Parts: sequence; C-alpha cells; structure tokens
Amino acid sequence: MAEGNGGGAIRIAVVATSAVRRAWLESIVRSHADFHLAGSFGAVASLVSFARHTELDVIIIDSDSIRDLLLELISEAAIVLLTEVPDARSVARLLRIGVRAILSRESDPDNVLSAIYAVYDGLVLLSTATAESLAAVYGDQPLEVEDEVSEEITSRETEVLRMLAEGLANKEIAARLGISEHTVKFHISSILDKLGASTRTEAVTLGIRRGLIPI
Repeated sequence: MAEGNGGGAIRIAVVATSAVRRAWLESIVRSHADFHLAGSFGAVASLVSFARHTELDVIIIDSDSIRDLLLELISEAAIVLLTEVPDARSVARLLRIGVRAILSRESDPDNVLSAIYAVYDGLVLLSTATAESLAAVYGDQPLEVEDEVSEEITSRETEVLRMLAEGLANKEIAARLGISEHTVKFHISSILDKLGASTRTEAVTLGIRRGLIPI
C-alpha cells in the first residue's frame, strides 16, 4: 500500500509479515509530524519493487528472518531492522547493504523513533545484544595503540561541540543545523563517549585542549 507526497517530511516505508506488527509500525510513523508513511508492505519483495520507483529516506523492516535482506540491495534508503539478534557475520553483511539500525523485536516505540532519527542523520544504532555479538567475535583482537582505539570526532560532531562551547541549548543547536533534537542528543552522547567526558563542560574543556575548539 502506497501513500501520497510527504511534503518535506522524512519519507518512510514499513515492512512486516504480521499485520499486527505492521499496524504498530504504521502507528509510530503516523503519530509524528516529522514523518510521512510512503508505503506499507507485507513482504520485502513488494517493497523492492516499490522502492525502485519511489524516493525513500528510511525503511523499517520487522522480520524474524533476514534471509531476504541478504539477497539483494533494497534501496539507497537507510534501513531500520527489527529482528532476532543475528550472528556477527550476518550483522556485517547487513551493515554493508544499508541496514543502519538493528533493534530487538521487543523494542518499544521510543527506541524505534530514536533509530529513525539516528539513521536519517547518518548514524548507526545497534541494540546491546547485537553489539555484544560483534564484540564476541572481534572484541578480543589486539589493539595497536591508544590513539587507534579512540574514534575520530566527525565534522558534524565538531560543529556540535563548538556550539556547546557557545553555550547553546539542544533546541538551539537543532535549529541552527536543521536537524532534530533527538539527533543532537545522539551527537552529544557520541562526543562525550569519544572524548571520555562525563559532562558537556568537560567535553568543551577537552575539545579546547585537543584543538577542536578555536580559542
């Protein structure tokens, strides 16, 4: 089932074999003004045909089997997948074909919302169980030096960090960058993790010391 123009909102398609699960996902999308439900499908194959002729930003797939997803690239849209935790090799393959968030099928609506905003802004979001499946395989590999362990601060995160230094609130940062407050919170959380800071003030201090914030 396809719907009309989204008027600038985030264009989302949902897929779930279960009519109940599909209706649940539809209700999440329809309940937020930022989103437009572009289509709803009971099978991945139906989505593939639709996506070839429709511009989508995010695809949400609820599935107890990832076999169909691993067969072909669905779309350039970012994919949010609700599924049972796959093995580490499957996770890697899913990330390569455009899956940007892997959540448990037991996730609540807030988790799904956060995933939509995250993948739309180019972030990757994994459930704890999925991350642990990767860590179980790759986590014991030796690390060379501490500098290689630390993730690099992205250009967008640097922008956010500099705005924190200006004393801007999340809402003000979101307005200046044209992104959602959800996404701003993700960026700030990532900044704190990467800098090893526990507060915004500490992150700004560390940012100045590392030359990320001009003085």
